[in-house]
Amino acid sequence: MVIGKFSGRLGLQQRVLPSYRAPFFDLLAGSCEGGMSLFAGMARKEESVKTGELKIANYKLGENLHLFGGAFYLCHQKGLLNWLADWNPDTLIVEANPRYLATSSAVKWMHARGRKVIGWGLGAPARSGKMIWSRFVNQFDVMISYSRRGADEYAALGFPREKIFVAHNSVASRPTFNIERSTLNVKPAIIFVGRLQARKRVDWLLRCCAELELKPSLVIVGDGPEREKLEALAKDVYPAAEFVGAKHGAELTPYFAQADLFVLPGTGGLAVQEAMAHGLPVIVAKGDGTQDDLVRAGNGWQIPPEDYGALIQVTREALSDVSRLRRMGEESLRIVSEEINIEKMVESFVRALNS
Repeated sequence: MVIGKFSGRLGLQQRVLPSYRAPFFDLLAGSCEGGMSLFAGMARKEESVKTGELKIANYKLGENLHLFGGAFYLCHQKGLLNWLADWNPDTLIVEANPRYLATSSAVKWMHARGRKVIGWGLGAPARSGKMIWSRFVNQFDVMISYSRRGADEYAALGFPREKIFVAHNSVASRPTFNIERSTLNVKPAIIFVGRLQARKRVDWLLRCCAELELKPSLVIVGDGPEREKLEALAKDVYPAAEFVGAKHGAELTPYFAQADLFVLPGTGGLAVQEAMAHGLPVIVAKGDGTQDDLVRAGNGWQIPPEDYGALIQVTREALSDVSRLRRMGEESLRIVSEEINIEKMVESFVRALNS
């Protein structure tokens, strides 16, 4: 696939540079004929975010001042305007989050020089102040949304629909491998991949497997603050569960290859797309809208968040029909091969840059 080009010089602001996003940024940088520089700071220690390394894009480390916490969290990025003056981009892309206090100054700096600023974000949650979000979003020239739901939310704030682009949130390239799964394992095999945090509801997954009549094998891939607690729970309710620690990239392939179904009972989870790239059907809790585009009736199930009964019911249904699981896995692979991958994501960004 040939990705289009942006002829100018691109500046891109992020709060942090997580490792999972680095391949996308480098691919985007390779599509910018004038080059690309990324400005980002460091996450709070308790976030445990692994900083990525860039091979093509320039990386300027800023200083993040983290203010307050929880629902009141704010972030001020020192050095943002100095970076803009040094890099002097033709177009700037910023995270569309009103909690980042330096954004408006960066927008004014660009507009004073007659240059375009693109906002990139998840959308505008209905529970947030509509007036604040409307004023914030409408300072941008173009919007890029992670999902169709997010695009609808920006349009509802009065942002022109023709200036909104959807770049489906992706962390994996188009698959170049194929895993053959002819029959279900003797015991159906469920896999979870992700950071072991309370919000991922791995505790529910353990209890769910214990309640199923057909006891599946269960592999938990990941590490995090809840691991010790979850391992203790597993000993009590589901000793067959296997905790293998954190795995990344090619390390994940053999675990996905041995699985029949990927389950994410809680919120978040970038591993959904990776599981689909390995031909797995998925069960996920409904989240911020990005999963609406990934998970459809043909390749998986979305369950209401915080609904343990739904998790049990849908997992039981999923494991009851092996031929359906195989068809759904094939559809997962088709979706990430043809529609949602970082190559397609870069294409959408380039279209927005050239709009």
